Amino acid sequence: MRRHDDPVLITGAKVSFEEEFAARRRRYSLIMAMRIPCLVLAGVFGIGLGWTWVAVALIVASVPLPWIAVLIANDAPPRKAEKPARYRPDDRQLGSTTRALGPATHEVIDMPDDRAA
Repeated sequence: MRRHDDPVLITGAKVSFEEEFAARRRRYSLIMAMRIPCLVLAGVFGIGLGWTWVAVALIVASVPLPWIAVLIANDAPPRKAEKPARYRPDDRQLGSTTRALGPATHEVIDMPDDRAA
């Protein structure tokens, strides 16, 4: 059989801290990079074309971007929904069992054949 260098994917395993941090850093950079074109376009529309209302709208849209970027970058991945362990009374009661849980006193376990009597 051929061995692969890639590790086997285990679905229950968490993403490593380094991978999670890199993904959060990429999201932050992407959102913050959206702010620069908004401000450049605001200048083009406001100064170049005279559309001040479009320029103001772009500036207003770019103001909350740093706050949004920080919130999204600091957000941890959602936790797995785990089923809580709850007490469930067993249908079998101690008095209702017909056989004890362990071996009966008259049973012999692992007795060698030469000593069988």
